[in-house]
Amino acid sequence: MDRIWMWVGFNAVVLALLALDLGVFHRHAHRVSLREAGVWSAVWVGLSLGFGHGVGIYLGGDAELEFLTGYVIEKALSVDNIFVFVLVFSYFRVPEQYQHRVLFWGILSALVMRGALIGAGTYLIQRFHWIIYVFGGFLAVTGIRLAFQQGHDIHPESNPVLRLVRRLVPVTADYHEQHFVVRVREAHGGALRLAATPLLVVLVLIESTDLLFALDSIPAIFAVTRDPFLVYTSNVCAILGLRALYFLLAGVVQKFHYLQLGLSAVLVFVGIKMLLSEVYEVPILLSLVAIAIILGVSVAASLAFPKRPRPEPGRSS
Repeated sequence: MDRIWMWVGFNAVVLALLALDLGVFHRHAHRVSLREAGVWSAVWVGLSLGFGHGVGIYLGGDAELEFLTGYVIEKALSVDNIFVFVLVFSYFRVPEQYQHRVLFWGILSALVMRGALIGAGTYLIQRFHWIIYVFGGFLAVTGIRLAFQQGHDIHPESNPVLRLVRRLVPVTADYHEQHFVVRVREAHGGALRLAATPLLVVLVLIESTDLLFALDSIPAIFAVTRDPFLVYTSNVCAILGLRALYFLLAGVVQKFHYLQLGLSAVLVFVGIKMLLSEVYEVPILLSLVAIAIILGVSVAASLAFPKRPRPEPGRSS
């Protein structure tokens, strides 16, 4: 019964925070400044760490470490989302004042989607224990592939979900402020009909790519804890701060060129941890320290050895 109230209470607080965020602080569309993004990032991180400490008081120190490790993993993997956000917004030339609205509804949908995936993952692990080895192998292979992946490419024209939306719903040529759907009049004074704006197209694209990222991040947290409450809450807390983190890092995220190698190493590490779970259980504190060191080294290396700009065509050094 206590766990039921924990689930209800956590989700009620999350919904209240989201309503406060959109209905009060971001009621009117505006460009999010670097200072505002920094303040909101600090708020979301502070709330998450405070919740994690509450988990430790109520469920014990091991639960707090499991929550914190899962939170760090999801937070680190969410940087890949930021790369995609930057590319998508640039590709569709989304005005800066409307980007927050897209991310808000995108992240709200992502919370529902990830909740369903976590529920499915928990069921599979409890029903078929061997699935943990499938998750572990998948993460290890994904990590290795990520290490050799060349950048992040966006090809909206080949996205099947996006093509389906454009086939089913007419899309306007221009943005209509922060609206996702508007009524437009058919040619030659015809009747009004609903049409999607490019902002809805961007939202659909972000949602479909986030689903792919969730397939990596959620199994990674199952390597840390099998407690569905800790898996869910650590994932949600990391996702809630993703919008502010985007506006904080969008201009500099390209500088962390070694972070991709760090993320690949983290995925391989948690994958191997899953594969060896029946032979040797890696202590949760050791996992947290190892992941923090891997990410810290990749960020430090990116700053110490900046990526050299590519020479312009026709110019020699």
